[in-house]
Order: sequence, then structure tokens, then C-alpha cells
Amino acid sequence: MPSTDQTALQFSALGIRDVSGIGLLFAQLRANFQSELAHASETGKWEQIRDSWIASDLAIRANWIDKAPDEFKPILSREHQSLLDFIELGLAVTRTLRQLGATTPDAVAAQFQKLRSKFDLELGECADQIDIGVTKVGWLGRRSGVIMNLTESWLKQSTVELRPIVGRELNALRTHIETAIEQRQSELAAAAESQALARDRIDLSLPGVQRPLGSAHLLRQTFAEIERIFLSLGFRVVEGPEIETPYYNFEALNIPEHHPARDTMDTFYLEMPRGAEPRLLRTHTSPVQVHTMESQQPPVRIIVPGKVYRRDNPDATHSYAFHQIEGLAVDTDVTFCEFKGTVEHFVREFLGPAIKTRLRPSYFPFTEPSVEVDASCFACGGSGCRLCKNSGWIELFGAGMVDPAVYGFVNYDPARVSGYAFGLGVDRLSQLKYGIDDVQLFFQNDVRFLRQFS
Repeated sequence: MPSTDQTALQFSALGIRDVSGIGLLFAQLRANFQSELAHASETGKWEQIRDSWIASDLAIRANWIDKAPDEFKPILSREHQSLLDFIELGLAVTRTLRQLGATTPDAVAAQFQKLRSKFDLELGECADQIDIGVTKVGWLGRRSGVIMNLTESWLKQSTVELRPIVGRELNALRTHIETAIEQRQSELAAAAESQALARDRIDLSLPGVQRPLGSAHLLRQTFAEIERIFLSLGFRVVEGPEIETPYYNFEALNIPEHHPARDTMDTFYLEMPRGAEPRLLRTHTSPVQVHTMESQQPPVRIIVPGKVYRRDNPDATHSYAFHQIEGLAVDTDVTFCEFKGTVEHFVREFLGPAIKTRLRPSYFPFTEPSVEVDASCFACGGSGCRLCKNSGWIELFGAGMVDPAVYGFVNYDPARVSGYAFGLGVDRLSQLKYGIDDVQLFFQNDVRFLRQFS
């Protein structure tokens, strides 16, 4: 079912305070639909997913659009219509031409023309390179892209007489998509360069009345950027409680009571009534991964953003409260090569296309093998400087393949599934990307500092 826990809630209960939150919400719904559609196509439950998303559509109208504040209704309506178009497209390309009533050459050509028009409209609404990336994956993706679905449901299932026509139209559509995406990327790059030149131009005229404007905190901006990158790869965003039990925070992640790794994650325990189960402030967002695996069978592709706590003395690089985004991908055919490709894609999207990655062996109790992910220094290009301590490399985050022992806690069959996990320090990534040398600046609420990133 498509996020029934969300669509059943009224808009006021979603905690959304700005337009970007609405965009992320609907992006998550699209990712959920695409994941469920791929699974439904494999199991032949097309009718079931269609009915469930029709019900979800009604819930969105009743609980979100009708009950939202007036200032949010226009953007909600636009995002809702975009979601409907996305669902309609996904359902259409997973049905056969016969089911769509296209049994003649003219009817086949008309169906392909409709798809071309939908693509042109979607591409025209792309505002940046990340939007184009999402569109490219949606249409050309190897797992559940439109072209892949058309090959399976239209080309392979067509009659002998129509197959040459379908093949020709399919190749023409693919060529049109690839050419249009390249052209749109060039247009956006040229527009961005033009805007940069206009922005950097010195204006000698007297300034007008300047009124202070608020903006998202730098950490929230980094959260949104990371989430958009992983949403474009088919991940979905999941959140969980900050107060956890030792079982979910440690034991279910293969960290038993006397494991040395607990010493590095000493945390804050809550004072509980006598006889009550212990509670603590979570030391990482990994417990949400366990909750998610307990509640669903593979495939699982999630990222978990949130605040975590450890008993660190505050200094330039440590804080007792900081932020993480952890990721998890589990399926029947997840390999270390896919993990490496995902990491490299994220690093290039976040730090720049020229950045290289390096994996070093490491140890984490819940992954095996475990690695530390390094990136070539973006300040010196790898030649060595103060930032990278003259090594040419900067340590980013830890990751690895999920230890089979973890699957035993969530009733997964380790002989059938595999997966990878990673943990990103949002504070650290923000420091590296924006050249900030003291993590305490994020929490001191100095407007002079925050205004630099508005």
C-alpha cells in the first residue's frame, strides 16, 4: 500500500512548514510508487497496485489539499497533478498494447506520441540538474525506467505484425529522450553561468531598502540536498524515534552488551521507573533500519535522516548532539559493485564531478566487509594541503555490506538476500563542503554566520 500512514493524516499533522517540504513529500510518494510498481510487475499484481493508489489519490485530496492552509493549496494541487501524471504513466507502460486497445499501426504510433508529449512536458518543468537526473532515471533507468517497461510490456508482448513498428517507435522515443535531456542539461548549464555572471557583476548604483529575509539553516539545506540525491536513485526517506531501547540501538545491530564498540558510543540513558525497560537517546539512526526491516520484506531501499546523541565533550569537531543520514539497501541481488557505484554517484553529485573516491578496509559490528569512504581533496585536487593533511584524501563516512548476523534479528534469510549500509555525518559533510572549521557554529545561532548561507 502507498504510504497509507501518511495519506491518512491531515496536512497539519505532517509537520510541513515550507514549499520544499511539500516537494520532498511528493518525491517520496513517487519513489514509493515506482518501487511498488516494479514489485507488482514481477508478481502480476497490477490491478492491486492500481486500486491502492487510486484510494491513496482520494485520501490526498480529502486530507491534504482540502484541509491545507490557503497558501499551500496551489503547490499541493500542482504536485498532486504531477503525481497523478506519474502514476498514469507508470501504469500505462506496464500494460500491453492490447490491454491499451492499440492493435493497429496508427494506434501504436498514437500511444508513443502520447509518451513523447508526457516526457517533453516533464523535462520542461525540470529546474536544475538534480531534477533532470530524476527524470533521466525515471525514463531510462535499467531497473524500472519507462523504456525498460516498454520493452517488456509493449515490444516483447506485441504481435508478430506489430513488433517491427513497436521496435522502430521505441528506438525513436529513446533517441528523442537522450537528445532532449542532453539539450536541456546544456540549457540549464548556460542559464546558471549567465546568472552567475549577472550576480557577480558590480552594481555601482545606490542600494534600495533591504529587509532581512529568513532562510533554511545550513544543516537543513545539506539534509535536503542529500535526500534529493538518494531519492533520484529510488531510495525513500524514513524517520524514527530519538528515544530507543538498548536492543534496537545495539543488540539488533550485532553489538552485544559487552562488545568493545559500545565504549565508543557511550550515550545518555533516561531515568526510568523501577522495573521498566531501559531507554536511551539513540547514538545513530541505524535502529530505524531494524524497525523498517521488521515491518517489511525486501526489497528495502531507505535513507534515515535525524539527530543522534553521544557523550562527547564539545569542541571544534565534536558535539553531544549531531546529525546523521544512514542508508540501507537490501534485495536478492545487491552486490558490492552496486554499493561502490552508489557511493561514487553520491560523492560526485554532492562534491562535484571531478571528485574521486577510495575505499579503505575498516570495521563496524553491523557490516562485513566494512570500509571507510574517502574522497580526493577538493581544495588541492589531491596534491596535498592543510585540509587533507597533505595526504590528498579526505575521510567522508563509513559503510559496508550488511553483516548476515543482522538479518537473523529481522527474520531475513541471509542465504537469499544481501545488502549494504552507510552512515553520513551531515555536520561533517557541511563543514567540508563549505569550509567551516568549528562544528559549534551550527548551534550558536549567530545570525552573522548563518546569513552567509541564506
